[in-house]
Amino acid sequence: MPQSRKSQISLIDTPYYHCVSRCVRQSFLCGTSTLTGKSYEHRRGWVEVRLLFLATVFAIDICAYAVMNNHTHVVLSVDKALADNWDSDEVLRRYHKLHRGTLLTQKFMNGDTLSQGELITFDETVEIYRKRLYDISWFMRDLNEHIARQANKEDACTGRFWEGRFKSQALLDESAVLACMAYVDLNPIRAKIAKTPETAKHTSIKKRIHAAKHHQPQPSTLMPFAGSSRENMPHGIAYSLKDYCELIDTTGRCIRDDKPGYIDNTQSPILERLGLDSAQWLALTTEFEKHFCYAAGAEQMMNAFKRHTHHQRIRGMGKAKELLKRA
Repeated sequence: MPQSRKSQISLIDTPYYHCVSRCVRQSFLCGTSTLTGKSYEHRRGWVEVRLLFLATVFAIDICAYAVMNNHTHVVLSVDKALADNWDSDEVLRRYHKLHRGTLLTQKFMNGDTLSQGELITFDETVEIYRKRLYDISWFMRDLNEHIARQANKEDACTGRFWEGRFKSQALLDESAVLACMAYVDLNPIRAKIAKTPETAKHTSIKKRIHAAKHHQPQPSTLMPFAGSSRENMPHGIAYSLKDYCELIDTTGRCIRDDKPGYIDNTQSPILERLGLDSAQWLALTTEFEKHFCYAAGAEQMMNAFKRHTHHQRIRGMGKAKELLKRA
């Protein structure tokens, strides 16, 4: 039975979530249809462009993404504090990039004076919009509805393009976050549609590597790697981009060679910090969705999430003990 969205997202426990959307049609989201031979490859660009645009509007960072033939993966980080600090002008400036708003919000943005009665309704509307701008459901809605309309127009048809709801997994600790990011970045490698991370089109790892190779700053539309945890640490993922890229490359080679593979912990600073061995890491980065349902993290974090979201049980507790137990 489908779970309510409020039972899958709990900002008390974590700002990080892995979201997956899948198509319902036999015709593909992207790639080439095996039925008709028609190429839909250009739609990958649609998804990537829209996704990165939404990152400039919402108070939600993109940690990783991969656009596949009939589904998309994205790892998101909600920044509620950022949205709470926006004034009314900033909230409406962002929201109006996506939606028309109301007559009152349009009137305000045009510089017209609002009456006292109008201001009460206006303030309530602004708070509704503020909450939407850090709401993962609204983020995924503004991604998927936009792509569905484009695809329906191209296919000259109507009806559903995506499954009714996207799948959401809460990532409860840094081990789950990094493992899920790697799982997403390595999706094209596992699917054998790319040989190396830097050739995996329409993925976050390709975008990060391209910027690094050309000595450019980290992409502004992706949550940056900020290096090791320290005082006055800037906003970002508390690891080195270089270490992450090297680990992704090594893991991708193990997967591509169709062998169990081995990653020496002494050569992987991230694995040392996470307290994972190579067997745990490879299991997580190849079978993350298989082992976890609504949440992933260490046993203690899973139990806290279960209490806060009022679940009676959460699938994956056994794997949490086995794969995400800190050394």
